[in-house]
Amino acid sequence: MSKFTIAIHGGAGTILKADMSPELEAAYTDGLQAALDAGYIVLQNGGSAIDAVKASTIILEDNILFNAGRGSVFTKKGLHEMDASIMEGNTLQAGAVAGVHNVRNPIELATAVMHNSDHVFLSGEGADDFAAKQGIKLELDDYFFSQYRYDQWKNMRDADSYSLDHSGQQPEKLMRDKKFGTVGAVACDKNGNIAAATSTGGMTNKNYGRIGDTPLIGSGTYANNKTCAISCTGHGELFIRAVAAYDVSAIMEYKNYSLQQAMDEVVNNKLVKIKGEGGMIGVDANGNFALMFNSEGMYRGVKSSDGTDEIAIYK
Repeated sequence: MSKFTIAIHGGAGTILKADMSPELEAAYTDGLQAALDAGYIVLQNGGSAIDAVKASTIILEDNILFNAGRGSVFTKKGLHEMDASIMEGNTLQAGAVAGVHNVRNPIELATAVMHNSDHVFLSGEGADDFAAKQGIKLELDDYFFSQYRYDQWKNMRDADSYSLDHSGQQPEKLMRDKKFGTVGAVACDKNGNIAAATSTGGMTNKNYGRIGDTPLIGSGTYANNKTCAISCTGHGELFIRAVAAYDVSAIMEYKNYSLQQAMDEVVNNKLVKIKGEGGMIGVDANGNFALMFNSEGMYRGVKSSDGTDEIAIYK
């Protein structure tokens, strides 16, 4: 039986203790711990890595503090468009959705795409239709409404700019205080199988049906038992150009780097060179983990059968 481990993230970026009230910090910490515990219980009971990452991600999607599911940001049109993906390291099966509306848990829909369709990636109306056909739980627009997100969007909706995530400030301040709102989880189960999941509400005031790295297998999410499982959070366009999640796997496979070394190369060298800000979490099939970011902070946590149980926010 191998060491079993789960790691989660709730976004990265300019996250400073000076900007955080004790109450808000406690709420974020509690939300991260709840998600971590949900996935860990699955692993502890002999469940699969894929079920563990899904369980953790659902808790984060249901938490209005995080930009995924219920807490998703508003688009230019004042709507919620959500993206998610999930991948299994044993079979290399994967499922992804982009631009979905009213789906309570987009990660559930991505999992249904993986298991119950002949496809990997569905988008827009087609993905919404598939959700209805699969009996995936839907919610009215009101469920996704957050006053905080609405005020954030109201500050920007008449501008051509967009925001990478949560701040109640004006557009110019929003662009300075970059926070990349994505949630995700990676896990290694008792059988040494690994998996990754990622979910997001995207960018505030995004236009033209913009899609970031989150639903793209290889960019925002990747899992392969031979190497690693990775979930990313950051400025999606740069993570797409770097094929960031798969790049960690390739470096491990072809250069024989450890998980820590490969993630360090991608996050602190390759991404930095192209001004790709953000971070990622990873596990390998031995239950080793790494949580790495080149921004001021990343909402993150890890729990393992070796006794590790940590939650952190700042650098």
